[in-house]
Amino acid sequence: MGEEDGDPIFQTVGSFEMEPNAVATLTLRSVFRHLKRNGGVPESYYKYISGSKSWEDFKEEPRVAAALEVATAHVHEIELSEATREDVAQKIKGALAAASNNSDGDWVLIGGPPCQAYSLAGRSRRTNDKQFAFDKKHFLYEEYLDIIKQFAPALFVMENVKGLLSSTNHGVGMFGQILHDLQHPSSSLTYEVRSLVIDRKSGTLSPKDFVIPAEDYGIPQKRHRVILLGVRSDVVERTNRAVLEPSSRVTVKDAIADLPFLRSKISPKRHDSQENWDTLRKRALGRRDQRSAEVASASADSGPDQVGQQVQEDGRRAAVIRYRKWIEDDALVSPLQHESRSHMESDIERYAHLAWKAEELGKSPKFADLPEGLEPNHKNIGGDNTPFLDRFRVQVWNEPSTTIVSHISKDGHYYIHPDECQMRSLTVREAARLQTFPDNYFFEGSRTMQFHQVGNAVPPLLARLIAEKVVETLRLDGTEDVSED
Repeated sequence: MGEEDGDPIFQTVGSFEMEPNAVATLTLRSVFRHLKRNGGVPESYYKYISGSKSWEDFKEEPRVAAALEVATAHVHEIELSEATREDVAQKIKGALAAASNNSDGDWVLIGGPPCQAYSLAGRSRRTNDKQFAFDKKHFLYEEYLDIIKQFAPALFVMENVKGLLSSTNHGVGMFGQILHDLQHPSSSLTYEVRSLVIDRKSGTLSPKDFVIPAEDYGIPQKRHRVILLGVRSDVVERTNRAVLEPSSRVTVKDAIADLPFLRSKISPKRHDSQENWDTLRKRALGRRDQRSAEVASASADSGPDQVGQQVQEDGRRAAVIRYRKWIEDDALVSPLQHESRSHMESDIERYAHLAWKAEELGKSPKFADLPEGLEPNHKNIGGDNTPFLDRFRVQVWNEPSTTIVSHISKDGHYYIHPDECQMRSLTVREAARLQTFPDNYFFEGSRTMQFHQVGNAVPPLLARLIAEKVVETLRLDGTEDVSED
């Protein structure tokens, strides 16, 4: 907050990440923020992220070199664990000491302990694994807790998957255990843990009250996450109670319809040509009756309704405007990281049919909606016992998308583009748009690692909205106490 005026309310003084590509991305973004606050983002940044300038040449520029020095001082490549606790503590201690010269001492801890042990997908994969109950992943939150114990932030924000609410370990509910530990980090340190969507005192809240459905707050994605706001007990009396204000929904169309048309690439590479793609498209169209083919052909020329369409409802208009203002950057010549993946010919035909069917149904079709000849050639396909009946999922134009997760890096079947004429899965940029990453946000690493970073993130616009509530909670905006008992 305050970035627009070059006077941010918050300043990041420490970031901890174990994956090297994500570290490189965070470092670059820190460079961007520093440049923006100190004279503006230079053209060279846009040349670097568009590929017309090398990293070596970019980082040698004096302003960039200075920004990079600041970034590398607080972005740390390290795995949080018992073995690294002392090292992490020293880095945090130094960062807080340096920052205390420019603040009143209040600071905020933000984090999301790894969720593999709590997610429904992760648990289902290990249903018959007797060692799962002893997996250390159940207790990685203790590294987050240890930071709270040692440094007692005025506030903390902790995020995790909704599956945490039903996760157990040796018969103990993990959410209840984590909530208790966060409320009582030590005998001399306690926190009030609040919901960001329900305005009630913590003792009256149920576990589901901590779930934030992102689509209800202007995020073009159905992403439900547990987010806890902890307020140190001695700070409670000087805070407001602040919750997020619901917003009209922003849709897939609002988010990605204006991005350039891309045809799917064909795997194997030797088959990838415009001629072969045209043949596939004609074959896909030929599976429908003539009327359907004519409708699809017309849509290929006109494309989906663009974002500039008039939105009649005032609330929706405001939500879309806020979203577009957040992601757009006029300095960009063309979209970044917007390249189609390659798909097998059989999958391309399936994508075309299912996207067409989604337009007809107004929702993503099921496996049974595939016509004869387009079913995958798997041994367990057919009949009532067919698993994964929704293994092909179209992102429908007029709804928020389904949850973008890191598995998008491996499987495009769950992320089929709604335009049947493009016959492909989502690009990194489209996934990033649905996650509300600004268009000038560049992801380092291979395309697989770019997808991982997008899927693992908290939507940045939602993080911004939460930051606004932290400001309101601490009365950093000059508000008076508006909380009610």
